Amino acid sequence: MRRPLIAAFGILLLSAAATARQTGVTTAEQLVYGDSLANGWRDVSLANVTSEATAPVRSGTSSLSVRLDAFQSLSLRHDPIDASIYTSLTFWIHGGSGGGQRLRVIATLDNTSQPPVTIAPLAANTWQQVTLPLSSLGVAGKPNVTGFRIQETTGATLPVFYLDDINLTMAPPPAMTQLSVDAGVILRTANARHFGMHTATWDPIFDSDATVSVLQDTGIQALRFPGGSGANDYHWESNTSVPRGACTGAITQRTSFDMFARIAVRTGAQVFLIVNYGSGTPSEAAEWVRYANLTQRLDVRYWEVGNENYGAWETDCNDRPHDPFTYATRFREYFLQMKAVDPAIKVGAVVEIGEDSYATYTDRPATNPRTGLRHNGWTPVLLATLNSLGVTPDFVSYHRYVQFPGRESDADLLQSSSAWANDAADLRQQLTDYLGPAGASVELVSTEHNSVSSRPGKQTTSLVNGLFLADSMGQVLQTEFNSVIWHNLRQARETIHNNASWLYGWRQYGNYGVVSIDFANPTGHSDQYPAFYVMKLLRHFARGGDAIVRATSDSRLLSVYAARRADGSVALLAVNKNAAHPARSTITLNGFTPDAYAPVYSYGKEEDDAARTGAGSPDLTSASISDAGSRFTYTFPAYSATVIVLRPPSTP
Repeated sequence: MRRPLIAAFGILLLSAAATARQTGVTTAEQLVYGDSLANGWRDVSLANVTSEATAPVRSGTSSLSVRLDAFQSLSLRHDPIDASIYTSLTFWIHGGSGGGQRLRVIATLDNTSQPPVTIAPLAANTWQQVTLPLSSLGVAGKPNVTGFRIQETTGATLPVFYLDDINLTMAPPPAMTQLSVDAGVILRTANARHFGMHTATWDPIFDSDATVSVLQDTGIQALRFPGGSGANDYHWESNTSVPRGACTGAITQRTSFDMFARIAVRTGAQVFLIVNYGSGTPSEAAEWVRYANLTQRLDVRYWEVGNENYGAWETDCNDRPHDPFTYATRFREYFLQMKAVDPAIKVGAVVEIGEDSYATYTDRPATNPRTGLRHNGWTPVLLATLNSLGVTPDFVSYHRYVQFPGRESDADLLQSSSAWANDAADLRQQLTDYLGPAGASVELVSTEHNSVSSRPGKQTTSLVNGLFLADSMGQVLQTEFNSVIWHNLRQARETIHNNASWLYGWRQYGNYGVVSIDFANPTGHSDQYPAFYVMKLLRHFARGGDAIVRATSDSRLLSVYAARRADGSVALLAVNKNAAHPARSTITLNGFTPDAYAPVYSYGKEEDDAARTGAGSPDLTSASISDAGSRFTYTFPAYSATVIVLRPPSTP
C-alpha cells in the first residue's frame, strides 16, 4: 500500500441524520462541516477558529466559531474536487450577539481565488441559510475546485460569528440519461490479468478448498504473491520473513510458495511473483525462478523486483534506502541473473506517476531530454539510470490507491476512476522521455488497487467500494494497463479506523479482503463483502480475450462500459453512482442488433441490505428484459452496478 493519489470527498448528510446514515439512507447533500469537518476538508485559516463550539448550534452538538481580524478569512481547503456533479454551496450562519458582520465568499481553483460574492450583513442572535450557486462563485463544472474562504471585507476586527451544516448540493438527475454503445469500435482486448487478486503469506487457510471456491466464484484469472510490502521481508525458500523494517530475524509464515502454487494451478490463474529487494539478493531471486519454472515447471511469467520501494514504509536494507539510483543499479543485477535462468520470463520495475514524486534524494537528478527540466522523483531517476545501464524492464508496476486514511469520501471516490487514463498517459510519457525508443516495448501493469492506502475503515466493506471496483474496472479496460490486481483476497475485520457517519454503509468496520477471516478460529471466511459480489458480476461483463468497445454516457453519475464477448454477445456494465435516485436511461446500440430477450444481473442497495437484515438474498439479482433492441430504455437503481447481456438475434 502507498500514499494515495487524491483525498476524496464523500456522501454527506446532515448531522441529525447520523442514525439513518449508518444503514445507508442518503440525501443529495454533500457535507463539508456537520459537527466537525468531514470528507477530507481541512481548516487552513490563519484566523481564530474553533471547530467544536457548543453554542450556538444549529443542529447536532457543535458549530464553527470564527473571529476575524482585518481581511482575515475562514479558509477551508480540499484536494481537487470535480464540481460537475454539484450545483451550489450552502451553509447556515449566525451573527452572534451583535451581528452586522460584512463578509464575502471566495472559491478557489487550484488554490487560485475566483471572483468574490458578498453576502448580506449577518443578523444577530439568529441562524440564516446562505445558498450560493457554484456559477456565482466561478467554479461551476470545474474539475479542480480546491476550497473556499469566508473573508472580512472592511479592514476591521469582527465580533465572533458561527457556521454550521456546510454542504455542497448535488445536481438533480436528468429526466433521461442517454447511453450510447458503438459495438463496432473496438478500443482494446481485455487481458486475463485484468481480473486479478492480491494474496498474502499470512493467510492461514489459503491452501484450501475455501480459497478455490472464492476465486472461482469471483472469476479471478490472475494472482499476486507474496503480498505487497511483505515481499521485501520474505525469503521464499525458508518461508520466513524478517520483522518489518528489520534486516535480520526469521518469522515463519503461514502460506508458503508451494501452497500458493497449488492454488494457482487449481484455478488456472496467471501469476505475478514479487522477489525480495528490501532484504534479499539477486541470487535468491534467480533461485526462485529456477525452482518455480525449471524444477516445478510452473511457467511463471511475471516477476516484480520489490514492492513500492520508493516508500519509507517498505523494508530496505540498502545503504541508501528508497533510492531510485540504488534500485536501478540493483535491478540490473536482478534482471540479468533471473533472465539467465529463464530468458522467457518478464521482469518488472516499480514506478510512480509524477516526475517529482518521492524525491527522497537530490544528488542524482535526471534531466528530461524532451523538456530539458531536471527532476529528482523516483521514476525519472530510475528510468534514466536504467537507460544509462542499457537495461529496459519488460513491464513497470504501478499501484493505485486514491484516498488517505481518515479522509475517505464516497462521492469523490466514485468520481476518481476517470483518472486511470491520465495515469497511463503519465507513465507512458515518462517511459518515452527517459528510455527513448526502447520505452515503447515496456508494458504497463497495475499490481495493487483499492480505495484507501492504509487503515481500512467502513468504506472498504461498503457498497460504495463495490461500485468503485466496477467503475474502476470499466475505466482501466479502456487504457493500456494490462492488469488490475485487487488488494486483497482475505483479511480480518478492523474496527478502529474511519467509521464516520457521513460514509455510506452499515458495517462499522473495515476490511481490505473481499472476504473476511477470524484468525482466532480460521476455519473459513465469515463475510462476503460488496466487492466480492461485484467481482462475481464482472464475470458476466468481460473476461480475458473479450473486445472492449466504445460506450458513452451524458451523465457523470451513470457510467457505462461495453464488451463484445467471445460468444458474440455484447455486455453492458452500468454503474449508478447516485445514492438517492434511480437513473432512467435510453440505450442506443450502433453496429449490433440484439435479440429482444436479454438477461440482466445486478448488485446494489437491495442486495447489500439483505446481508444486513437477513431478509432476501445478498447475492446477485438475476432478471431479464424482453424489449431489447437497437434503442431501448432501462432504469438503473440508485447505487447499483448492472450488467445487461445483449445476445445476437435468435436463429431457428
